[in-house]
Amino acid sequence: MLIRKRLEDLPALGVPLHLALGVFDGVHIGHQTVISRVVDAAAREGGLAGVLTFDPHPIRVIAPSKAPTALLETLDHKARVIGQLGVELFIPLHFDLEVAKMEAAEFIDKLMVAHVKTIAVGEDWRFGRQRGGDVAFLEMEARKRGFKLEAVAPVMHDGERISSTRIRQAIRDGNLNAAEEMLGRPYTVCGTVVEGNRLGRTLGFPTANLATGDAQLPPDGVWAVIALLPEGSKRLGVANLGIRPSVGGQTRILEVYLFDFVGDLYGQELEIRFLKQIRTEVKFPSLSALSTQIQRDTDEAKAFFAEYPEYSQLTP
Repeated sequence: MLIRKRLEDLPALGVPLHLALGVFDGVHIGHQTVISRVVDAAAREGGLAGVLTFDPHPIRVIAPSKAPTALLETLDHKARVIGQLGVELFIPLHFDLEVAKMEAAEFIDKLMVAHVKTIAVGEDWRFGRQRGGDVAFLEMEARKRGFKLEAVAPVMHDGERISSTRIRQAIRDGNLNAAEEMLGRPYTVCGTVVEGNRLGRTLGFPTANLATGDAQLPPDGVWAVIALLPEGSKRLGVANLGIRPSVGGQTRILEVYLFDFVGDLYGQELEIRFLKQIRTEVKFPSLSALSTQIQRDTDEAKAFFAEYPEYSQLTP
């Protein structure tokens, strides 16, 4: 997938562009419907199917006090998900106060320097200074400039519009089935493996500590998980999410123990899928008691995986 970070770089591509515009936090099934319109248009008419998005999330610049404290994906994670939808061009524009002050008309002027044949948006999407750009504005521009506008109605789930806000709340509540239904795929969290205090190794359960940034996480506790490793293999494991009160922890950490794994993961990115919460986080009176409980957690996670043939195909 091609990546271009400036509108000025688009004309040099030299081909017609079919672009989905939006923030696309989570790339849920509503977003996927918008993106599918440009993928279909590119297949039908030729050219590149692209997604134009913004980083950081615009509300974090325009109204930080109203911004969500967590997002569903990092930018790299979003790019991978979008690439799996048949998108060939990813345009993550840097969003700052200067961009926020840009009039909708100026933004379209800059965008249309490229050969844009299709623009797809959610019908309630707004952009430009004081949210001055809407579907009515884009319809007028489409008639004037000759591109096709695809304005996509919201996709519903249980009688309500699917939104990133709803999905984040479902994850916070531990309702991962609802989150998966709205995302159209299992919810996962990406994180880079960082140096820890190596306590897990001392207890006989070496863990990978993940720096997950501001990703939305499920409730604290112990979880049966699947980890996707950088080379593409999947491993079964058990994860602890929380402050680790048994060892005097103060900050929330995600640490993952991969069954029978031997290797160095420092600096690598893992993608973690939470499958079942085994228990809530508990403070144990001693490291010996904690070690005993970790073994029980591991046994329970393995028993859970054994119930499902699709998991038995994974390593180990």
